[in-house]
Amino acid sequence: MAGRRLLFAVPVLALVSAAVFALGALSPFDPVKQYYGVQIFNASREDVDRVRAELGVDDPVIVQFGRWAGGLLTGDPGHSRSFRQPVADVVGERLPWTLLLVGVALAVAVLVALLLGVAAAWRQGGWLDRVVTAVGHALEGVPPFVLALGAIAVFALGLGWLPVAGLTDAGAEASAGQVARHLVLPALVLGVSQSPWLVLHVRQSLLSALAEDHVTGARARGLAERVVVLRHALPTALLPFVTLVGARVPELVTGAVLVEEVFSWPGVASAVVKAALSVDFPLLAALTLLATVAVLLGSLLADVASALLDPRVATDG
Repeated sequence: MAGRRLLFAVPVLALVSAAVFALGALSPFDPVKQYYGVQIFNASREDVDRVRAELGVDDPVIVQFGRWAGGLLTGDPGHSRSFRQPVADVVGERLPWTLLLVGVALAVAVLVALLLGVAAAWRQGGWLDRVVTAVGHALEGVPPFVLALGAIAVFALGLGWLPVAGLTDAGAEASAGQVARHLVLPALVLGVSQSPWLVLHVRQSLLSALAEDHVTGARARGLAERVVVLRHALPTALLPFVTLVGARVPELVTGAVLVEEVFSWPGVASAVVKAALSVDFPLLAALTLLATVAVLLGSLLADVASALLDPRVATDG
């Protein structure tokens, strides 16, 4: 199963990379003008032409893609025009902060889903079940950036409990305390934005598991309700939940880009936006490739976890 997925990933990554270059060629932005910025008004025609030749922006798209792909295969993803430094350095500086944000947010989403989903199913029809279900359905249609702006208005500007944005306070060093304090709000916003689908799925899966024969048999043996729910019904409900977590990775990646932009978190989001506006092919292709790898890896890990939790999945695969 894993081998087939890895083989399937190769043409997908190639097609995604080629699509980035093809779409970039249709962009109305001039990469040389973005490269110069306002200084282009002071640049001579000869300098502009020289930069165009050095950057190779006038080469056919297929030539630019081939040059970038050849460098990638040798371990060199190219040079970023917008940041004026190697693509590997841009990604290396920003990726750890994105991974930190996404990792904490995913943990928050899973924890919220398990706690509220189990509690709602356990007390089906009660006030908690009705509140969780109503709020979950309402939050499904709220974009992450709207939650982010609302959280800033309440917890940062209104109550003053947490900082508005950034990695540290102005002029402060990047200590663990500073980073943790600035991480709380964006991680909670991103986690909460991903939790409605997970909460409702856990609730529904647990309700279905509670109606199965082995759970009915456990109740007939006089086992305590807590034991019936947590040890007999919940493990059955977790199998589809693991698959759903993997399927939510694309939404998690998209949400991370929006949340990072709102909170000025120094991850890959600002690099994505800047690379897109500057038609920075090497950086934009590398970041898109990275996001695609994250999606494929999330799906693969979900399938592997499902096979480990239920051997029948591996047998059927």
